[in-house]
Amino acid sequence: MAKRWWRGRWRQLLILGSLVGPGIITANIDNDAGGIATYSIAGAHFGYALLWTMIPATVVLIVVQEMAARMGVVTGKGLADLIRENFGVTVTFWLMVGLFLTDLGNTTAEFAGLAASMELLAVPKYVSVPLGALFIWLLVVKGSYRMFERVFLGICLVYLTYVVAAIMARPSWGEVVSQTIRPSFSVNAAYLSTMIGLVGTTITPWMQFYLQSAIVEKGVRPEQYWATRVDVIAGSFMTDIVGLFIMVACGATLYKQGVGIESAEQAAQALAPLAGKYASILFAVGLANASLFSACILPLATAYYICEAMGWEAGVDKTLRDAPQFMGLYTAFLVIGSLIVMVPGAPLIRIMWASQVINGIMLPFVLIFMLKLVNRPDLMRGEFTNSRFQNAVAWSTTVIMIALTVGLVVTAFVP
Repeated sequence: MAKRWWRGRWRQLLILGSLVGPGIITANIDNDAGGIATYSIAGAHFGYALLWTMIPATVVLIVVQEMAARMGVVTGKGLADLIRENFGVTVTFWLMVGLFLTDLGNTTAEFAGLAASMELLAVPKYVSVPLGALFIWLLVVKGSYRMFERVFLGICLVYLTYVVAAIMARPSWGEVVSQTIRPSFSVNAAYLSTMIGLVGTTITPWMQFYLQSAIVEKGVRPEQYWATRVDVIAGSFMTDIVGLFIMVACGATLYKQGVGIESAEQAAQALAPLAGKYASILFAVGLANASLFSACILPLATAYYICEAMGWEAGVDKTLRDAPQFMGLYTAFLVIGSLIVMVPGAPLIRIMWASQVINGIMLPFVLIFMLKLVNRPDLMRGEFTNSRFQNAVAWSTTVIMIALTVGLVVTAFVP
């Protein structure tokens, strides 16, 4: 009996080991250059006041990512494919246009983050950006999905540098815990835009498309879905814990000293005299890692869902001959994003910040499509539709994001 029990557990572990990846990678990419900038700005400008947003953000991230993963497993189709089939080509086209522009800004932000972080480490952007773009192009175009996934699972561990940097900042942990579990709110434009940016960088529209496509490409079957759910939950916790520690690091140092910043690289520089040289270096290394990581995945995600929406072949394991549109789009994103960064005087900080806020604005539209699809019994085989709790969380998120966006517009134009 005991032997059979252990055999069953080993089997489950083997299944989990073979299927883990898409959830952890997708969630961690969320902590990209724009995301780290948003967390850094939130910590520097508001201290620990916005730490509480990480708790509801984690719950929402788990629910939303789980919906996308479940749709991928049950239908065997990507989200863009399902939207085109069920809502028509016109709606899909305009949604793709909006996401294309947003992701182009996001990709540019990743290369901007790479350039800035490497300059802090004494490498000029005219060297780091072209080499970084070439490296990630070769990794995707010449590699296999299995190799690609293993490389990026390893890269996820580098995010722990932010945890170490926060500990080195020596925050008041009692105050951190108190502000994390005690919500606070303000109606001024800066607070609202930062809150939208935090949600926009924690739960982004492109994540749902990429996660669903990655799970379809991995070929996860419904009976194996429990392992994918573990993958999604682990990734959601990991990404938001990292975001929380970034805010703690900046709140404990920059906010306490009244140091204002507008970007993650400014945060890394400012940390040196306040938390020590090594904390500053760790922050810069984390930013370089996140930027390179996300500059690879964001164009990949965009190429995936645009090809799905248009009915073109897509996949990391496909060759240039098999999927010319997919490889062409991926290459174009890398080239355009890296070239914009190397233009002298380009408003990179504005691009990074705007991309995160636009993510927050686009999110409700994507969530509405997802909720309509995931609650259809004919599409989800009846038993795989949303529970009442999942619907309550997802619909509440949609309504809150719309309200926050309206509030941001009103406070920006009305004194």
